[in-house]
Amino acid sequence: MRSVLRLAAALSLTALTAGCLSSMTGGELVRPGEPVGAIVVYNGSNATLQVVTISRCEAMSHGFNRLPDGTALYPGDSYRFTVSGGCYDVQAGYGTGTSYAVADFNDIWVPAGRSYTLTVN
Repeated sequence: MRSVLRLAAALSLTALTAGCLSSMTGGELVRPGEPVGAIVVYNGSNATLQVVTISRCEAMSHGFNRLPDGTALYPGDSYRFTVSGGCYDVQAGYGTGTSYAVADFNDIWVPAGRSYTLTVN
Protein backbone atom coordinates (compact mmCIF):
# COMPACT_ATOMS: atom_id res chain seq x y z
CA MET A 1 0.00 0.00 0.00
CA ARG A 2 2.84 2.41 0.84
CA SER A 3 4.45 1.90 -2.56
CA VAL A 4 1.14 2.70 -4.26
CA LEU A 5 0.83 5.93 -2.24
CA ARG A 6 4.44 6.88 -3.02
CA LEU A 7 3.85 6.25 -6.71
CA ALA A 8 0.68 8.38 -6.67
CA ALA A 9 2.53 11.18 -4.87
CA ALA A 10 5.43 11.01 -7.34
CA LEU A 11 3.07 11.15 -10.32
CA SER A 12 1.21 14.13 -8.84
CA LEU A 13 4.49 15.96 -8.21
CA THR A 14 5.67 15.20 -11.77
CA ALA A 15 2.44 16.58 -13.25
CA LEU A 16 2.65 19.70 -11.07
CA THR A 17 6.31 20.26 -11.95
CA ALA A 18 5.63 19.81 -15.67
CA GLY A 19 2.82 22.40 -15.50
CA CYS A 20 5.02 24.91 -13.67
CA LEU A 21 7.95 24.31 -16.02
CA SER A 22 5.73 24.83 -19.06
CA SER A 23 4.41 28.07 -17.57
CA MET A 24 7.96 29.29 -16.84
CA THR A 25 9.24 28.49 -20.34
CA GLY A 26 6.34 30.25 -22.04
CA GLY A 27 4.50 27.03 -22.82
CA GLU A 28 4.09 25.12 -26.04
CA LEU A 29 3.25 27.25 -29.06
CA VAL A 30 1.25 24.49 -30.72
CA ARG A 31 -0.84 22.19 -28.59
CA PRO A 32 -1.91 18.86 -30.15
CA GLY A 33 -5.40 18.81 -31.61
CA GLU A 34 -5.94 22.58 -31.48
CA PRO A 35 -6.46 24.75 -34.59
CA VAL A 36 -3.49 26.97 -35.42
CA GLY A 37 -2.79 30.51 -36.53
CA ALA A 38 0.47 32.43 -36.83
CA ILE A 39 2.40 35.31 -35.31
CA VAL A 40 4.60 37.09 -37.84
CA VAL A 41 7.36 39.28 -36.41
CA TYR A 42 8.52 41.93 -38.91
CA ASN A 43 11.74 43.85 -38.25
CA GLY A 44 11.01 47.45 -39.23
CA SER A 45 13.92 48.75 -37.16
CA ASN A 46 17.50 49.53 -38.17
CA ALA A 47 18.90 46.87 -35.83
CA THR A 48 19.19 43.09 -36.10
CA LEU A 49 16.74 41.21 -33.87
CA GLN A 50 18.43 38.30 -32.16
CA VAL A 51 15.73 37.19 -29.71
CA VAL A 52 11.99 36.65 -29.98
CA THR A 53 10.14 35.26 -26.96
CA ILE A 54 6.51 34.18 -27.17
CA SER A 55 4.39 32.96 -24.30
CA ARG A 56 0.75 32.28 -23.55
CA CYS A 57 -0.77 35.31 -21.79
CA GLU A 58 -1.24 33.33 -18.58
CA ALA A 59 2.37 32.06 -18.47
CA MET A 60 4.63 33.18 -15.61
CA SER A 61 7.48 34.06 -17.97
CA HIS A 62 8.15 35.00 -21.59
CA GLY A 63 10.31 31.92 -21.74
CA PHE A 64 13.12 31.11 -24.14
CA ASN A 65 14.17 32.53 -27.50
CA ARG A 66 11.82 31.05 -30.12
CA LEU A 67 14.08 31.84 -33.10
CA PRO A 68 15.95 28.77 -34.35
CA ASP A 69 19.66 28.61 -33.45
CA GLY A 70 21.71 30.85 -35.71
CA THR A 71 18.67 32.79 -36.94
CA ALA A 72 18.48 36.58 -36.72
CA LEU A 73 16.01 39.03 -38.23
CA TYR A 74 17.86 41.72 -40.17
CA PRO A 75 16.11 45.01 -40.99
CA GLY A 76 13.26 44.21 -43.38
CA ASP A 77 13.17 40.49 -42.47
CA SER A 78 10.23 38.67 -40.93
CA TYR A 79 9.71 35.31 -39.26
CA ARG A 80 6.47 33.33 -39.00
CA PHE A 81 5.71 31.38 -35.82
CA THR A 82 2.89 28.82 -35.95
CA VAL A 83 0.80 28.92 -32.76
CA SER A 84 -2.43 27.45 -31.47
CA GLY A 85 -5.20 30.05 -31.49
CA GLY A 86 -5.28 32.16 -28.32
CA CYS A 87 -3.68 34.99 -26.36
CA TYR A 88 0.08 35.61 -26.45
CA ASP A 89 2.73 38.00 -25.13
CA VAL A 90 5.67 38.65 -27.47
CA GLN A 91 9.04 40.32 -26.92
CA ALA A 92 11.67 40.97 -29.61
CA GLY A 93 15.13 42.20 -28.74
CA TYR A 94 18.57 43.13 -29.98
CA GLY A 95 21.87 44.14 -28.47
CA THR A 96 22.93 47.77 -28.62
CA GLY A 97 26.51 48.01 -27.43
CA THR A 98 26.45 46.89 -23.82
CA SER A 99 22.69 47.14 -23.35
CA TYR A 100 19.69 45.25 -24.64
CA ALA A 101 16.62 46.85 -26.24
CA VAL A 102 13.22 45.17 -26.28
CA ALA A 103 9.94 45.66 -28.11
CA ASP A 104 7.07 44.38 -25.97
CA PHE A 105 3.65 43.31 -27.27
CA ASN A 106 1.10 42.09 -24.72
CA ASP A 107 -2.28 40.38 -24.99
CA ILE A 108 -2.05 39.62 -28.70
CA TRP A 109 -5.10 37.60 -29.73
CA VAL A 110 -4.36 35.17 -32.57
CA PRO A 111 -7.47 33.58 -34.10
CA ALA A 112 -7.13 30.07 -35.50
CA GLY A 113 -6.63 30.17 -39.26
CA ARG A 114 -5.28 33.75 -39.23
CA SER A 115 -1.93 35.53 -39.01
CA TYR A 116 -1.15 38.43 -36.70
CA THR A 117 1.78 40.64 -37.79
CA LEU A 118 3.83 42.56 -35.22
CA THR A 119 6.18 45.29 -36.47
CA VAL A 120 9.26 46.08 -34.40
CA ASN A 121 10.35 49.69 -34.98
